[in-house]
Amino acid sequence: MDPDQPSLTLNHQPMLTQPSVSESTWWTIVRLLRWDKPEGRLILMIPALWALFLAAGGRPDPVLVGVIVLGTLATSAAGCVVNDLWDRDIDPHVKRTQNRPLAARALSVKTGIAVAIVSFICAGMLALYLNPWRNPLSFGLCVGAVPVIVLYPLAKRVFPVPQLVLALAWGFAVLISWSAVSHSLEVPTGLLWMATVLWTLGFDTVYAMGDREDDRRLGVQSGALFFGQYAEVAIVTFFIGTAFFLGWMGIVMHLGLIYWFCLALSTLAWLSQGNELRQPNLPAATYAQLFRQNVWIGFLLLAGMVW
Repeated sequence: MDPDQPSLTLNHQPMLTQPSVSESTWWTIVRLLRWDKPEGRLILMIPALWALFLAAGGRPDPVLVGVIVLGTLATSAAGCVVNDLWDRDIDPHVKRTQNRPLAARALSVKTGIAVAIVSFICAGMLALYLNPWRNPLSFGLCVGAVPVIVLYPLAKRVFPVPQLVLALAWGFAVLISWSAVSHSLEVPTGLLWMATVLWTLGFDTVYAMGDREDDRRLGVQSGALFFGQYAEVAIVTFFIGTAFFLGWMGIVMHLGLIYWFCLALSTLAWLSQGNELRQPNLPAATYAQLFRQNVWIGFLLLAGMVW
């Protein structure tokens, strides 16, 4: 980025479109929580389920599965609201985010804060199921994830690759779920954590590529801008690293043939994404499509881990 460019220049007219007058407040809150866009919720749930099923040998407690699923939904919802609160004066200037409820002023800041608090309370109640007295490690990791979630939106203002902060937040899903089963962290946990961090760096940098022009104009930090002309190479490197650590973990855990087949298909899909990213003048919608593909890649890997 140009060092002489002012940071977060917001003095031009925002690209604001008024929301439909017929939209109910409840549906506006659903949009605030991003529950109308399940891909972002599922892609956090996936590494949590990876860790849960692997730590439990493919047969986790069904109640714990429910707690983890609901916990990821509550946590990601809280993170989305916090993000929109921090960015409510930036989002109106970005085409992709201009109609978010807080950016479009369809909800007040007080409502946003209230929804965030409720979401965190729900996540906290679910974390109590892990029992801070019997499993202090897992519960402590839940608490430790909160500052990362709350402060992540600020990273784009001060850190050149904010996707790394998001990746670390995603990594907590692995650590919390694994320790919820085993009450400890093991070598395979670390390998899965590394794979998750690199995978998140990859797919979130893909997502950020669709916002490059807006981010450059506003002075917002982004890995897609930081890596510049080498962004595609960085993304492929992250995905290859993901496959490497997933393979290493598969060896350590003696996973079966189906897992290796699923990992091979996933790796081919990531390489295919890298090849597509090399094409010039891709429309912004393509980056969102490639991001969504990672949801299905994640579930494919989960199927290999379960079987």
